[in-house]
Amino acid sequence: MLTTQYVNGAPNWIDLGSADTGAAVSFYTGLFAWDAQSLGPEAGGYGFFRLGGKTVAAFGPLSEEGMRSSWTLYFQTADADATAKAVEQAGGTVRLAPFDVFTNGRMAGFTDPGGAEFAVWQPRDTKGLDAVTEPGSLGWAELYAPDAAAAGAFYGAVLEWQAQDVPLGTTRYTVLSTSGGGREASLGGIVEITGEMRDAGVTPHWLPYFEVEDADAVVAKAGQLGGRVVMAPRHAEGVGRFAHLADPFGALFAVIASQPQQS
Repeated sequence: MLTTQYVNGAPNWIDLGSADTGAAVSFYTGLFAWDAQSLGPEAGGYGFFRLGGKTVAAFGPLSEEGMRSSWTLYFQTADADATAKAVEQAGGTVRLAPFDVFTNGRMAGFTDPGGAEFAVWQPRDTKGLDAVTEPGSLGWAELYAPDAAAAGAFYGAVLEWQAQDVPLGTTRYTVLSTSGGGREASLGGIVEITGEMRDAGVTPHWLPYFEVEDADAVVAKAGQLGGRVVMAPRHAEGVGRFAHLADPFGALFAVIASQPQQS
């Protein structure tokens, strides 16, 4: 379960890079009732999405040549430079070498051996998101990988995650947890890309899930705002009701109305 008591390896930031930040901001503020706060020209068009005064995500223009609109997940590290070396040693690629973001923290961007992009955040003044798992905030992270076992091994070497296969219908699903925390420290999962998925155009990527109160209502609203349904709402026993969407510029994300856990 995600919390704002961030530990190394946990998702602690997420931002949207968009081909049209103005239109993207309109889409997401309409969809999740977020407020948008620009940080001004000195921040290069970067800004925060807030809900109830809490930062739940961020946005900005595309920062790398050839990029497509997408969400990027950041995972906490105590040393971005050491993580960059670990990525290379484990067969990944450093897309953005570690650099300081004013006094807020230090970040770096990577591509894993399967082709999925991710980033790390070494916190200083900015520790991370102000809210997670609440409606309108990040609730889960899911990796679509060509080889689930290889992906688990890579992230285990780089971020010290633990991986455990669990039954989920007829699909192989690997639950990821931060080091030493067990299932209570779960942060996301891995879905192995099947041949059918590949034929349908699925490529390796990280998919953020935003918690909502009513997945069907949010899906309907996304359509009204110009978004696209990638996977219609469905129910998973013990998990909740979820759907996969794309914003008007193609950035993929998911929504989930989590099923309350029985004590």
